[in-house]
Amino acid sequence: MTGSQKCLGTGSAAPGPVPEGSIRIYSMRFCPYVQRARLVLAAKGIKHELININLKSKPEWFFEKSPFGLVPALETSNGQVIYESPIVCDYLDEVYPDKKLTPEDPLQKAQQKMLVEHFSKISTVLYKIMMAKIKNEDTSASKEECQEKLIKFDESLAKQNTKFLGGSCVSMVDYMIWPWFERFAFADMKEFLNKTPRINQWYQLMLQDPAVKATYTEPDVLVGFYNLYAKGDPEAFDYGL
Repeated sequence: MTGSQKCLGTGSAAPGPVPEGSIRIYSMRFCPYVQRARLVLAAKGIKHELININLKSKPEWFFEKSPFGLVPALETSNGQVIYESPIVCDYLDEVYPDKKLTPEDPLQKAQQKMLVEHFSKISTVLYKIMMAKIKNEDTSASKEECQEKLIKFDESLAKQNTKFLGGSCVSMVDYMIWPWFERFAFADMKEFLNKTPRINQWYQLMLQDPAVKATYTEPDVLVGFYNLYAKGDPEAFDYGL
């Protein structure tokens, strides 16, 4: 699945039952939280279908699948629904145990979750930068704050001295954090990678990961989406199709 299907909006008919042996992900092509789930799906080779949702004009039936109206949400062939990206990703890793992405060791698992929590302070500032850029507002103070947090994050990774964030190979923590790095170009922050050598090394490695390649969105497509999104254009979610 490529995630290239046009999105469903207000007034659209609800999709039928999920076929036996498959799962369904309610998605939005440009959402970093959805990309977390799509990375896990790609890494583990899980058979699935994607239903893209217009988040500016959500179908009425979607709130039965996701009470908060957020993506991603996962639906099974039994009609069971799971939502919130960390919960969806953990569920996928447990239900499809081939190529386990989360460490079995409780300490290692906790360390990965702490890294994600640490990075959430950075992604919050990055989101502020992106929203300010969309509104043509000044981003200098937020960029300075983000750079400081990235440097501290880089220093903590240097102490680990591992190839990837969780060890010698790609694991859940890498996929939970990666989507925001695809948005660095839109936020005019790629030059920050030059000041964070450990993060930059990881970034270059992740670009070669098969799951990253399978879910990657080119920077110019992201820019096109955000430009339409800034204008409140309901066609933004189908940009490039």
